[in-house]
Amino acid sequence: MKESTLVPFLTRIADALDRMAPEKRPTLDLASADAFVWEADALVLEPVPSVNRVAIDLLKGIERQKDALIANTERFAKGLPANNALLWGARGGGKSSLVKAAHAFVNKQTNKELALVEIHREDIPTLPALLNLLRDSSRRFILFCDDLSFDGQDDSYKSLKAVLEGGIEGRPDNVVFYATSNRRHLMPRDMIENERSTAINPSEAVEENVSLSDRFGLWLGFHNCDQDTYFQMIAGYVDAYGLKVTEEEWKPKAVEWTVTRGSRSGRVAWQFIQDLAGELGQKLT
Repeated sequence: MKESTLVPFLTRIADALDRMAPEKRPTLDLASADAFVWEADALVLEPVPSVNRVAIDLLKGIERQKDALIANTERFAKGLPANNALLWGARGGGKSSLVKAAHAFVNKQTNKELALVEIHREDIPTLPALLNLLRDSSRRFILFCDDLSFDGQDDSYKSLKAVLEGGIEGRPDNVVFYATSNRRHLMPRDMIENERSTAINPSEAVEENVSLSDRFGLWLGFHNCDQDTYFQMIAGYVDAYGLKVTEEEWKPKAVEWTVTRGSRSGRVAWQFIQDLAGELGQKLT
C-alpha cells in the first residue's frame, strides 16, 4: 500500500477503535455530594442529588436509639473512635430513616464532614473494592446497607466479617458501617438451628453464624410502638406539614388505618399521613 493511502487508512482504523472504546468516566470528586450509591457492576460511586429522608425531630418513640446513634456518629465525624452500628427489629420501626436523619443532623453540625454511601446487600462481595476507593480520601464516610440479612447457602457474610473486623487491612479509619435488619443476628432462626443440628460441634457452628453481628459494637433494637407513640408520630407530621385538620378529625381515621394494616409503626404513620394529605388536597412540602 502506498504511503499516500496508508495514513488515511490507519486514521480510519484509529477513529473506529476510539468509537468502540468505552466512554471514560470522569474522576469523581468525593466532596461533590453528601450522599452516594455504590454501583458495583462499574465499581463507581454515583452522587445522589437529594436524599429521601425525614427530619430527625419527626422520628418519635425511638429517643434512646436516636441519642445513641447521633452520639456515635458525632464521635466518628470528629475523628474519634466509633462503632459499626446494627439497627435491628420490627419492620417499619424507623431504622433506615434514623440512619439517614442522623447523617443529615450531624453533617449540619460539622460543616458536611460526612458522606453517606449506600451499598446494596447483594453487592457486599465488592465491599473491599469500595473501601480501597475511600481509604485515601480526607473525607469520612458512613457505609449504609439497608435490610441486611443472609439466607441458605449465602456465605458472603464471611467476607463482610473480614472487612468489618479481623482482616489484615481492617476497616479504614475514615469509614464506619451502619446496617439495618429485621433480624438481630442477620440470619433466620431456622438457618441457625439447622447448622446446630447438622454440625459435628453444634456450638461452634452457631458461633460461626452469629459472629457477624458481633462485629457491630453498637446494637440498637426497634420494637412495635404503642398507640400513644403512634399518635405522637402523626401529630408531629400534621404540625410539620401544616395539614388543615383537627386532632378530633384525624384520630379516628388513624385508628381505622392501623386496623386495616394490622400494626402500628413509623412507616404506618407516614403512610396514613400521605393518605390524609391527599384527602385534604395538600402537598407534603
